[in-house]
Amino acid sequence: MRRVREEKSGHMLTRAADGAHDRTVSAPGSALVAAEHVSISFRGKPVLENVGVAVHEGEIVTLIGPNGAGKTTLARVLLGLVAPTSGRVLRRAGLTVGYVPQRFPVERIMPLSVRRFMHLNAAISKERALECLAETGAASLADAQMTDLSGGEFQRVLLARALAREPDLLVLDEPARAVDFAGAAQLYDLIASIRARRRCGVLLISHDLHVVLGASDRVVCLNRHICCEGVPQHVAAHPEYMRLFGPEAAASLGIYGHRHDHRHTLSGDICGGGGGKG
Repeated sequence: MRRVREEKSGHMLTRAADGAHDRTVSAPGSALVAAEHVSISFRGKPVLENVGVAVHEGEIVTLIGPNGAGKTTLARVLLGLVAPTSGRVLRRAGLTVGYVPQRFPVERIMPLSVRRFMHLNAAISKERALECLAETGAASLADAQMTDLSGGEFQRVLLARALAREPDLLVLDEPARAVDFAGAAQLYDLIASIRARRRCGVLLISHDLHVVLGASDRVVCLNRHICCEGVPQHVAAHPEYMRLFGPEAAASLGIYGHRHDHRHTLSGDICGGGGGKG
């Protein structure tokens, strides 16, 4: 496919030449990736309709929506894994992406240590692999078998492997699946700290409405089309959000902001401090 280069806000973006009307990505900051008027259909069934979204440096954008809303499909379109039926996708030239998929099955019959997993299809040094495991709080798991990890441990290892690519953009598809509430809150805290430290953009897909909204700079509510978007507090009060998730969902925003006076290990045991309040 012929590639066309466009200069946006001092950075080079690339796009597929599709004959669509050119326009500058009109969003604050520097766009890492952007979709414009993207639609996609599978076997004649519309999955995304006229969707526009962008992720910028140092921002966490969260996609929320019901099952079948097209969240994972949109992420795959932004990554270039699926071609849109119409519209276009712009990416910064040389963009490096770290991707944590929604599912990563590991066969129990195949011995695979965390240390070895970190080097699969990735030319990284042993030192770099251990640094990334330490950054996600999983350094002690280096010699553990992948099949023996808990849900939270597994997700931290996947995140470490994504970080080993030194990504400009992290794409995390349901990173807290198979993780309990306390573990999910800690995982989103970790993602926020990685963003602050690395200044990478983060595209987060989640169903964890009770914790994820407070971890986001911007929330996009998707149900084939974009129903509403903005800062978390505004989205939670939007009629379309209420219609999709129910009025009680807005109250969940306050839950994430609470901080306990203790923390948990990866296995769920309390470490330090006293017993936190509900």
